[in-house]
Amino acid sequence: MSRPNAKWRRIFSICAALVLAAAIFTGLAEPPLAQRNQPGDSDKTLQAMRDELERSRDRLAIQGLERPYYIEYRLLDLDVRTVSASFGALLQSNTARNRIMNVVVRVGDYKLDSSNFVTDDAFRGFIGSTGQVGIDRDYDSLRQDLWLATDQAYKEALDTLSRKRGFLRSLAKAPNIDDLSREKPVVLVNPRAEPEWTTRNWEEEAKAVSAALRAYPQLYGTRVTYHLIYATNYLMNTEGTEIRVSRSLAAVEASLETQADDGMPLHHFYAAYAPRPTGLPSADAVRKELDRVSKELVALRASPPAPDYVGPVLFEAPAAGALLAQMLGPSVGGARPPLSMLPMFDQIMERMGGRSEWVGRVGTRVLPANVTLVDDPTAREFGGQALLGGYDVDEEGVRAERVALVEDGILRRLLMSRRPGPDFDDSNGHGRAAFLGDARPAGSNLFFTATETQSPAELRRKFLGKCREEGRQWCVVVRQMDNPALGIHRQEDFSDMIAGMAAGAASGDRVPLLVSRVFVTDGREELVRGARLTGLNLRALRNLAGIGNDSRVFTFLQSQQAGFGGTALGAFGTAQGGLPSAIVAPSLLFEELEVRGARGEPRRLPLVPAPPLN
Repeated sequence: MSRPNAKWRRIFSICAALVLAAAIFTGLAEPPLAQRNQPGDSDKTLQAMRDELERSRDRLAIQGLERPYYIEYRLLDLDVRTVSASFGALLQSNTARNRIMNVVVRVGDYKLDSSNFVTDDAFRGFIGSTGQVGIDRDYDSLRQDLWLATDQAYKEALDTLSRKRGFLRSLAKAPNIDDLSREKPVVLVNPRAEPEWTTRNWEEEAKAVSAALRAYPQLYGTRVTYHLIYATNYLMNTEGTEIRVSRSLAAVEASLETQADDGMPLHHFYAAYAPRPTGLPSADAVRKELDRVSKELVALRASPPAPDYVGPVLFEAPAAGALLAQMLGPSVGGARPPLSMLPMFDQIMERMGGRSEWVGRVGTRVLPANVTLVDDPTAREFGGQALLGGYDVDEEGVRAERVALVEDGILRRLLMSRRPGPDFDDSNGHGRAAFLGDARPAGSNLFFTATETQSPAELRRKFLGKCREEGRQWCVVVRQMDNPALGIHRQEDFSDMIAGMAAGAASGDRVPLLVSRVFVTDGREELVRGARLTGLNLRALRNLAGIGNDSRVFTFLQSQQAGFGGTALGAFGTAQGGLPSAIVAPSLLFEELEVRGARGEPRRLPLVPAPPLN
């Protein structure tokens, strides 16, 4: 793998560190709708928010300057249980309770306000209007925090709008897209979901399942982590929206690392997600999956390096879903990017694959003529499997909507938050965010379907037939795509790999995990390592050679932290800071793709053999 220059490596390392530091969860599983007032509800959070919001609406002003036209309070109440183990030893076991607020004050109007603008001191907004509040839901304490944060946010908004207007006057052609869409207020106050994680002994399970990896001395490092998260989101604004929804997520995430004999670093991962802790697989089921993943990594370690190749490539269903998560993420959203005083901001977004290929192309063909693409946050399951991307209202308090993005290959809509874009002005309930950050349009449950499909066996025969037509001895099949955020637990290694991937994201570089050569004569398969796919952008999807009828659910966590959201790297999230999402997709056959073998110098092997584990 070629390495980017030092400046870019430092930038992406900082981004990666911020991603892993996030521990906030939104967009999780929601309970059914409820009435606004609940008997016996002692939670005074909404009352404190309502009273302080009314006071700010009536009295917040500086003589001679603009008053706020929009004020929004958001609060996130978190209960998190985390248990980690390695080779049967407990690494950590803790329970954390946090409450975080975010206050948004906009001055100006819906057309032009103080938002959507990156100044040359872009990160100062995290000081003052965003921070922790008391965890005991005390009415008076929360009002005090909201009062100070609102005052700070208002003063910052005045300064930002002044600088934004000055910047717009320096442009030859200022954008004419509104800063905020007008939406109907929503009132949705559900019962609070109290945390329940005592039904199983999570510490014993983590130790037991991780101990199974002691049977593989070829593994250099392992980590198995259970995440049990309960979150209650509050939202209130001056338009009349009042929201309280409780959500939950449970996850098992495991990383396994080793080195091949020639020094190439290798890793693998396992992940299982459920709406609630009781839905996680049993310890026996997790142990069996970890045993399978370990065997695959040991086989990968002994496999030959991948050679360079150009020709047909078959993605089996789970790998196809992961591929689409990377390819579609930057382009399904239709909101305009923020104005920026920093040229480097635009360069980083471009370099990380953050440019939408679909904005401005509504009404044109973007996928094969028989393909439909739908994003539906109201869907709850597919084929008996839970879809974790569902929600009732988004992070901006807008009702979730089913959106038909592509019909018969023609682009019809884009996912929208309350930030308008060149093609659409209104939100369709897809403003999503982590860590109470700015909501961006993001997918939830994405369905990729086609009217003309083939069975897996038929698609494989077609794949091998194309290989024979080209006179090839073997072709490439991809069974699983990589996710370094899950497979690598050392920060330095993760930062290096993300930096390398970011350097090629804009040109369509994708990193598979399990790749095999399939020999045409007898169908024999040989695992190879170190492969990288290049030139895999959305244009490659327009001319698919075949689509299977074997749709599978691929569950993943979208990262929206540190600039990853809306880029090709946004698909690399974890339960520590991602948005639960799902893609339902079948196997996909590409006519011709380029596969590059491993590049760069491998690391030196450990000087002393590993100690015995048994």
